[in-house]
Amino acid sequence: MPNISGLPRLTRTHKLSVAGVAAAGAAALVFSIVPGADADQGKSQATAVENVKPVAFSAVGTAAKTQQATITQQADNSAAKGKAEAAAKKAAAEKAAKAKAAAAAKAKAEKARAAKAAASRSEVRAAIPAAAPKPAAKPAAKVYPDNLDGWIRESLDIMAKKGIPGSYEGIHRNIMRESSGNPMAINNWDINAINGTPSKGLLQVIQPTFNAYHVEGTSWNLYDPVANITAACNYAADRYGSMDNVNSAY
Repeated sequence: MPNISGLPRLTRTHKLSVAGVAAAGAAALVFSIVPGADADQGKSQATAVENVKPVAFSAVGTAAKTQQATITQQADNSAAKGKAEAAAKKAAAEKAAKAKAAAAAKAKAEKARAAKAAASRSEVRAAIPAAAPKPAAKPAAKVYPDNLDGWIRESLDIMAKKGIPGSYEGIHRNIMRESSGNPMAINNWDINAINGTPSKGLLQVIQPTFNAYHVEGTSWNLYDPVANITAACNYAADRYGSMDNVNSAY
C-alpha cells in the first residue's frame, strides 16, 4: 500500500517494537483492573513493564533521519556531479573556442606574411633592370691549311674583302709557272736580279712592286705566301685587269 502520510515507512523491526510497547501497556492495565492478583505476579508484570525500554520511537526517528540524510547526500552528490560535468563541458568548449581562434589568427598571420613576401619579390623583380642583350658572337676565325691550297684560298678571301679580282684557277696556274709552288723561290739571273731586285716567292714579285701593292692585313714579309699572292694579284688587277689575264711573265 503506498505511503501517503509523508512520514517515513516503519520497518518490521519498528513494528515489533511498537507492538511490544502496546502489549506492555495492556498488561499494566489488566494488572490495575484485576484486584487480588498475586503480589508476585504483579511484581513480575511490573518488572516486565519496567524492562521494556521506551526506545522504539527514538529508533524510528533516528532511522528516518539517517535515511533522509542519505537521500539528501545522494541529491547533493548528484547535483555536485552535474555541476562538475557542466563545468568540464564549459571548460572544454572554451578551450576549443580558444584553439579555433588561435588557429584562425595563425592562418591570417600566415596569409599576411605570404602577401607581404609576394609584394617584396615583385618589388625586387621590378627593381632589377632587364639584362642587356648579349652581343652577337663573332664567327670563329677561319682556319686554312698550311699548304698551297690553303694559301690561295686565304688570299682569295682577303681579295674579296678588298675588291681585288681573281680566281683560284688563275692564281694556281700562274704560281705553278713562276715558282712551282715553292714560297722560297728566288730568281737570281733575270734582269731584275741583274738590277739588284730579284723576283721572289710564289708569284715572283720584286721588292718595290710588293711594297707598292702590299695589301693591308697581310704580312710585310715578301716570302710570306699569302702576302706574296695578294700583292701580286693586286698588281695584276691594276695592270692587266686580273691575275686571270696573266699567262706569262708579268
